[in-house]
Amino acid sequence: MARPHKKPRVPEGVFSARIDDLAHDGRGVARCDGKAVFIEGALPGEQVEFRYTARRSSLDEGVVTAVLDASPDRVEPRCAHFGLCGGCSLQHLAAERQIAFKQAQLLDNLARIGKVAPAEVLAPLTGPHWGYRQKARLGVKDVAKKGRVLVGFREKHSPYLAELTRCEVLHPRVGGLLLALSELVGSLSIRARVPQIEVAVGDDAVALCFRVMDPPSDADRERLVAFAQAHAVQVLLQPGGPESTVALWPDTEALSYRLPDFGLELAFRPFHFTQVNGAINRSMVARAIELLDVGPAHAVLDLFCGLGNFTLALARRAGRVVGVEGEASLVDWARGNAVRNGIGNAEFHVADLTADILGQAWRRGEYDRILLDPPRSGALEMMPHVAALGARRVVYVSCHPATLARDAGELVHTYGFRLLAAGVMDMFPHTAHVESIALFERG
Repeated sequence: MARPHKKPRVPEGVFSARIDDLAHDGRGVARCDGKAVFIEGALPGEQVEFRYTARRSSLDEGVVTAVLDASPDRVEPRCAHFGLCGGCSLQHLAAERQIAFKQAQLLDNLARIGKVAPAEVLAPLTGPHWGYRQKARLGVKDVAKKGRVLVGFREKHSPYLAELTRCEVLHPRVGGLLLALSELVGSLSIRARVPQIEVAVGDDAVALCFRVMDPPSDADRERLVAFAQAHAVQVLLQPGGPESTVALWPDTEALSYRLPDFGLELAFRPFHFTQVNGAINRSMVARAIELLDVGPAHAVLDLFCGLGNFTLALARRAGRVVGVEGEASLVDWARGNAVRNGIGNAEFHVADLTADILGQAWRRGEYDRILLDPPRSGALEMMPHVAALGARRVVYVSCHPATLARDAGELVHTYGFRLLAAGVMDMFPHTAHVESIALFERG
């Protein structure tokens, strides 16, 4: 009979270490007794004291208890909840070093996973570091032991909600409302049946969508409307899936964002996918179209097109644009946004881009340029199709450098493309999330 596996004993006490590197998740990396230790709150070049929090066969984990010799890149976190809240991991690192860290991560992934290197490293796209987040899902929990409702993000490495009073990275119209939202939900008869609030900020409006597991009473509705009016926000209710969302006050939804470089205004609903950082999104769309080098003679294919963020901007430059997206409701809104902006040279199709697409009519077309903006899982299934469609230039927008690197390796080593350029975009300051963009050209 096999003996039960024993977890390694976590050493007790305080230990000292010199930090050599920064891990992909923002933790400092040291070597103690020849073994890697990932230390929360530590930065490269620092001498720290730490305590162990976990031991594993391949690595150990710890948390800083004191910084003995601080890095010149260390800064004072703005948020009073940094270290407790799991929303941010890099507020203690200067903003310019954060983006350099992300650029290094991208290049390391490309080299290590894809065995490729860009001919040019693009200058990072940067924007506001605070109050930038326009989309978020806030957890809500009635905690009897604390005698109040908590509203915000989970604690770091924990399923429990952090006890927050404000958030510095949320849009300022929302970041200062956490206590007010806590009091609002705490006043409702269904306070234990409101698990989350979806935040969506447009250029001219703020929407708060309350997930309600039970119908709110008339008194609840009155309180919600009063809150909406007092804070000049839209309040919506979601009793079921996302499509069940209905406006409470005002009685019509009105969310949109503009891409002024292209004379566009795109409408969306609170649960639709849109980029969280409006300033970076505007710069990203402009850079993608510049890299594609699109002109009136070109036909462009936009894969994973969503509600038309890139497609409609491309339509302002190209002769014809085809957008393809797996979520039917987003395609409906993309078509509506095309009409809203007077665009007649863009068409949209619904298709599962992880499945067989050979029979799709749009797949049989000819394209001069291709843009991809896939989810974290990447677009590996699409690489043979991208190669077969004959486009000279391909731009790949990525929210996960490892899957970009994997797919870049396929395009370069299997299908003969060249990686002309790649760079990062500071979509999520103070987090370890890496958003990037890459340009490929047929060799």
